[in-house]
Amino acid sequence: MADLRVVFQQVPGSEAQTVREHLDFYNVGATGLSTYYPVNYFLKNVRDEVMGGLLGSVWGGWLHVTILWVDESVRGQRWATKLMDQAEAYAVERGCHSATLDTHSFQARPFYERRGYEVFGALDDYPKGHQKFFLRKKL
Repeated sequence: MADLRVVFQQVPGSEAQTVREHLDFYNVGATGLSTYYPVNYFLKNVRDEVMGGLLGSVWGGWLHVTILWVDESVRGQRWATKLMDQAEAYAVERGCHSATLDTHSFQARPFYERRGYEVFGALDDYPKGHQKFFLRKKL
């Protein structure tokens, strides 16, 4: 083990999956909760181009929304609402009691608050001059 080294890779390959899987195995062993479900919804146009999407996961009774994005050309048409509705409904089907996500002060905090999410934490100057908010909601 003395021959180990730290290696930087901007674009990780299978190494990233190996690290994720080992952390997942640890989490299952520590909690006994092995039911994990990826949550990936995409908004596509007639050419099959991705115009938006929601990425996240379901584990431990929680929906965690990692990313929600809608292309500027189709914003204001309730697509983000539809993506969130789908993800939250799926989470409830999978037995979730709550949802969590984070957003920055220049992103969509009012949108999430209108959906019933509440801020439970914040980081100042992330990035400088802005805040990062952590939100949760009972489903």
